Amino acid sequence: MTFIPDFNLARAKPSPNHDARTAPVDILLLHYTGMRSGEAACARLIDADAKVSAHYLVYEDGCIDQLVPEARRAWHAGVSSWRSETDINSRSIGIEIVNPGHEFGYRDFPEAQIEAVIALCRDIVARRAIRPERVLAHSDIAPARKLDPGERFPWARLAAAGVGLWIEPTPISDGDTLVPGQRGEDITMLQTMLAKFGYAAALSGVYDEATRDIVTAFQRHFRPARVDGIADASTLDTLARALSSSILKTIK
Repeated sequence: MTFIPDFNLARAKPSPNHDARTAPVDILLLHYTGMRSGEAACARLIDADAKVSAHYLVYEDGCIDQLVPEARRAWHAGVSSWRSETDINSRSIGIEIVNPGHEFGYRDFPEAQIEAVIALCRDIVARRAIRPERVLAHSDIAPARKLDPGERFPWARLAAAGVGLWIEPTPISDGDTLVPGQRGEDITMLQTMLAKFGYAAALSGVYDEATRDIVTAFQRHFRPARVDGIADASTLDTLARALSSSILKTIK
C-alpha cells in the first residue's frame, strides 16, 4: 500500500517501527532528536534494529518527513506516564525536532524549523481535536529520563499560534522556597499540584529526587529562565496558575 502523508507538506520516508494503536489519540508529544545531525536521526528512526520511531521528523531548514502513519502507534515515548496513563505511544502523535540536544551542543531552534513545527502542530491539533494541556514535552512524561525538547524550545510562540498551553511565568524573586530534602505538608501540597496537572508525582511528603525531577521538567516547559529543580516562589505561583488554566481549558 502506498504511504500517503497525513500532512500534505511532509515527505513519506517509512519506518518499520510501529504497531497497532489501542487507544484514541489525545496527546501531541514533542521531542528533540539529540543527535549530531538530522540525517543521523532519520537513519536511526527508520532502522528496524533501533526499534524507535516517531510520526514526523522536522529538520532545521523546515523540511518534514513523515515516518509513521498517524493511524499507527509509533515507538517514541518509552517508559512514561501522564495523568496515570502509561501507554503514551497509543495515545499520542510524536514529532521529533532536529537539534543536537544537551549532549551534543544544545542550541536555539531555527526560524524555518519553528515555522514548520507550528504549521504541522496546528494541522494535527485541529484534525485530532487535541486540547492545549495535552500538547506535551517528552520531559513532561518521563522527567527522570528525558530533557527534550528543552528550555530553549519556544512554547510561548506555539501557544500564541494556537498550539499548547502557556501562561507567562511569574518573575523570579525572593520568597518562600521548597527545597530537596524537605518534608511535610507543604511538600505534599506541591506533589498534589504536580499530580493534578498530570505528572506522575507520588504524594510522599518528601522532596525526594523524583519530585525534583518533576519540578525540573515543569520548569523546562513553563518557567525556563531558571531550571534547577527547586520550587521557589516563581515556580510555585506559575504552577498554580498553569493548573488553574489547565482545569478551565478542560472544562471548556
